[in-house]
Amino acid sequence: MNLRKRYDQEFKLNTVQLIMGGTTSLAAASRDLGVSKSTLHEWMKEYRTHKDKAFIKSESSSSQDQDIRQLKRENEILRQERDILKNFLKKSSFPS
Repeated sequence: MNLRKRYDQEFKLNTVQLIMGGTTSLAAASRDLGVSKSTLHEWMKEYRTHKDKAFIKSESSSSQDQDIRQLKRENEILRQERDILKNFLKKSSFPS
């Protein structure tokens, strides 16, 4: 189970712009929004590097993540089918 909270691009951009614009301090933003200071530092670092294109997940990465999830589901189904067949063969008494 993934307990990490996910924030969208707009939320991250607005938060970083408030901090960097001097509207609020990093400590106040952390306290008020419930986001750790280290996370806010990472967001600010990414914003400095990529500006308005920061926090955008690439399409290829998203597509690859989806493909991986699909393959994992298929793998699990195949494992279950294999286990069912193994159990059937163990319970069946076929003469050798």
